[in-house]
Amino acid sequence: MKNIKGYVNFVLHAHLPYIHHPESENYLEEEWLFEAISETYIPLLLNFKRLEEEKVNFRVTMTLTPPLLNMLDSILLQERYIKYLNKHIELCEKEVKRTTYDERLNKLSHYYLERYSNDLYIFKDVYNCNLINAFKHFQDLGFLEIITCRSNSWIFSYIIC
Repeated sequence: MKNIKGYVNFVLHAHLPYIHHPESENYLEEEWLFEAISETYIPLLLNFKRLEEEKVNFRVTMTLTPPLLNMLDSILLQERYIKYLNKHIELCEKEVKRTTYDERLNKLSHYYLERYSNDLYIFKDVYNCNLINAFKHFQDLGFLEIITCRSNSWIFSYIIC
């Protein structure tokens, strides 16, 4: 059997269905975007920043689909994300007080209070509510290759050299 050298290229696929409902603030689907920002996009950006500061020469390819970019660019959704974070921070503050006598739950309440507070700081103060520009920064440095694709496609490429 011939020895074949191959490479695997994983592409991070960032997509959400278009879920923007400007007519009302009470659509559960919009929370998908807010959860993705807090649980995926901000953590990715923070890790990219850490790698940049540590002078790690990393390369990542990532899709950003048109529906996701449209939603990230929406000023109304940016404002709603801030409200989402503020509501979660308020709830966490109440939980910190409520769980004072349960060390395990209180520690967890503090964790989420710090996490949502940090997300708010990162989103508003560091990235000025513009995650697209945050990703562009890493593309401009050559660390991130941003590509697009059809919204419903899955990306995986295997290249044999």
